[in-house]
Amino acid sequence: MTFSSPADVRERLAAAGYLPDDAIATTVYLAAALGKPLLVEGPAGVGKTELAKAVASITDARLVRLQCYEGLDEPRALYEWNYKKQLLRIQAAGDESWSDTHDDIFTEEFLLERPLLAAIRRSDPTVLLIDETDKADVEVEGLLLEVLSDFQVTIPELGTITAVRRPFVVLTSNATRELSEALKRRCLYLHLDYPSPGRERDIVKARVPGIEDALAERLAQTVATLRTLELKKAPSVAETIDWARTLLALGLDRLDEDVIGATLGVVLKHNSDHERARRELIPDASSR
Repeated sequence: MTFSSPADVRERLAAAGYLPDDAIATTVYLAAALGKPLLVEGPAGVGKTELAKAVASITDARLVRLQCYEGLDEPRALYEWNYKKQLLRIQAAGDESWSDTHDDIFTEEFLLERPLLAAIRRSDPTVLLIDETDKADVEVEGLLLEVLSDFQVTIPELGTITAVRRPFVVLTSNATRELSEALKRRCLYLHLDYPSPGRERDIVKARVPGIEDALAERLAQTVATLRTLELKKAPSVAETIDWARTLLALGLDRLDEDVIGATLGVVLKHNSDHERARRELIPDASSR
């Protein structure tokens, strides 16, 4: 996976509907040029996962995704054996010796690839997305260190499998806990925050064809105001885009107080956030 320059990355991502700034374009370029994993950190909904998807799209690569969560373990992340199928093979073996049966059931036929192994074994362009890494247990970080250091996996029954073609690796984190320094040291680091109103306006225009400039501007400014409030969950960029699509679906070309009141549920999902937003954006709502 190669790019000619950060400008090349920027142009290709923009053509795919992902509008990067200079830091994003440069870091993606360097991750590809140096063959290093890219750790993207920031609040939920700022485009971390979408960046990995966009890179896969512009490079015609397959996206392989490992969704992290509490309790994720090595078999679910790397590989495991198809025990039910192995048991059937053992039962069918009858009087065969255990040594013969053992060699027969620990073969490719019984191997279940999970995302990490699948990405390492692919010979075609691949983007490996390790999503919400901070939600996984510390033990999973140890597994990632081994895999991302050498891009190889040792399966005792089959031997060591080394990547023929290294995947482009993107790890995302919402920073709910601090990742280990050892993991960070192996990665390039990129912090994404909510975009400025001007950039969010441009994102909306790129992702929602047909929206008027003035409405995109008003949406971006309104969402920026919402993010300054003490909300349980600030609106994500994806929710801003959803709000724009909602207005177009309703045939609306404005975002006044009445429209905000009717459609606020597209971007805010907690009742307390609704109440706080209404007080800020629709000051006289209580008198209506």
